[in-house]
Amino acid sequence: MPRSPQQYEEVRSEMRNKILQKSILYFAKNGFSGTKISDLSKHIGIGQGTIYVYFESKERLFQEILKQINRPKDIKRLKFLSKLPIRARQKIHYLTHEILKQLEADHSFSAMIALHTQILLEQDEEHSSDGTTYQSKLYQFTAKIIEQGQREGSVVFGHPLKLADYYWGVVYLYALKKLFTTKYEMISADDLNRTLLKEKGGE
Repeated sequence: MPRSPQQYEEVRSEMRNKILQKSILYFAKNGFSGTKISDLSKHIGIGQGTIYVYFESKERLFQEILKQINRPKDIKRLKFLSKLPIRARQKIHYLTHEILKQLEADHSFSAMIALHTQILLEQDEEHSSDGTTYQSKLYQFTAKIIEQGQREGSVVFGHPLKLADYYWGVVYLYALKKLFTTKYEMISADDLNRTLLKEKGGE
């Protein structure tokens, strides 16, 4: 019996979602420039032509992946956190708690962090003089919290954007471990906080 139009659309939707979900992990591991459709199709277990049925080019597929992992709510929450009238130490503790909770529970969050960093690294290679990494909103809002903490004496000395880079670099490392290894020890909140915060007695 031939498929109904509804069944046909369901099959198409399932295949499209399969390609997207498998591609997220592949791009996160290899970056955009390091991904070839021929290798990606083998990773997914389908023919190259099948990918092109759903996505006309690697660029188009990547754009769709970015839509999947782009989470404006995370940026919005970080922006809101940076403006709260509380001490920076509290903000950093909260941010770390939320990051580790999402890394543990949400595969797409790990993929988002990994891909976000891959994109920044690739852009920096092409436009190193532009400081592309530091144009990231994740880094910028984190830097605002760091600046506040330095004024209050709770955050270590250093360039706020470079410290934000270091903090998110550690998060990136553990996002990769979450995505691509089965046995690893997740960083603790105390360890991640120590990338920015002084010991309480040092304030």
